[in-house]
Amino acid sequence: MYQREFDQKLRGSLPKAILFFGDNAYMTDHYIEHYKKTLDAADDALTLYFDEWDFDQAKSYLMQTSLFGGTNLLIVKHDKKIPKKELDTLIELANKNSDNYFLYAYAGGAKDAKSMQSSFSEKKGGVWVRFFEPNIRDGIALLQQHAQALGLDIDHYALQHLMMLLNNNLALCANELEKLAIAGTRVTSKDIDTLVYSAAPLATEQLLIDLFNKKPITATITKLLELGEDEASLLRSTQFFVNQIFLFHAYIKLNGQVDSAAILGYKLPKQIEEQKAQLALRVKSAALLKIFEHLLESEIEMKKAPATQREVLLYSILIKIQGYL
Repeated sequence: MYQREFDQKLRGSLPKAILFFGDNAYMTDHYIEHYKKTLDAADDALTLYFDEWDFDQAKSYLMQTSLFGGTNLLIVKHDKKIPKKELDTLIELANKNSDNYFLYAYAGGAKDAKSMQSSFSEKKGGVWVRFFEPNIRDGIALLQQHAQALGLDIDHYALQHLMMLLNNNLALCANELEKLAIAGTRVTSKDIDTLVYSAAPLATEQLLIDLFNKKPITATITKLLELGEDEASLLRSTQFFVNQIFLFHAYIKLNGQVDSAAILGYKLPKQIEEQKAQLALRVKSAALLKIFEHLLESEIEMKKAPATQREVLLYSILIKIQGYL
């Protein structure tokens, strides 16, 4: 089901087991906090995030009976699928006891999430909820509610500017509002420019990942340019990213495994390390050589091009790279 239908269901009673997935981490966290508050379970909840996941621990927690009539709220966040047999067991345990609840925030892809929906059918006592990235209007409305709860005086235009600066990431925006509220003064767009760090580097990384995955990139390029990134800096970021992919590609070919510490001199988070390894394995050596040659030629073109032509040139450079992949 989708958010509106889920909100209607919450007006009746709290579902016993929920699968959250999609492109809005802010709303996932919002509903988790709603459960904690409604059930008064903030102190007693068991949270197992990513590498903390342990099926035996989760199972034991839901099997225990509180001597004081408390709630057993199990919250799992993971980017990998929990095996169906384990999922079915946890959902069954959540429904066996009136004090048990199981919330599974899946951070992986929608395709894998869909394969788990059958475990969260209403027949089995569960529900699944898919979130989508909010549009600007809906995002501002959510942030206005958050600002009011914080007692923060901030207008519509400042919130819109904040969303643009942080690449429409509601979770980051909400965190920044909490920081801005500490000052206890009215916040304007100028204050946000001064106090909030742009998410452009994160958006640039995502652009390049999308580039290598041959996904549409024009909208992201436009957004980055609106955030204040210039064409030359985006080209340099592309060169740096391609160089990293080449290093991963060469190391894996030579050693048959991936080790970001040996490749880059510092350890990347496991998820990012695996992501770059997958991109490196997918691209062929001949294609990487063509991309390197193309970027060298493009750097010279970018330096010679008039400022009015650099944006169009950047689009053509990146689109041509996709043609090599």
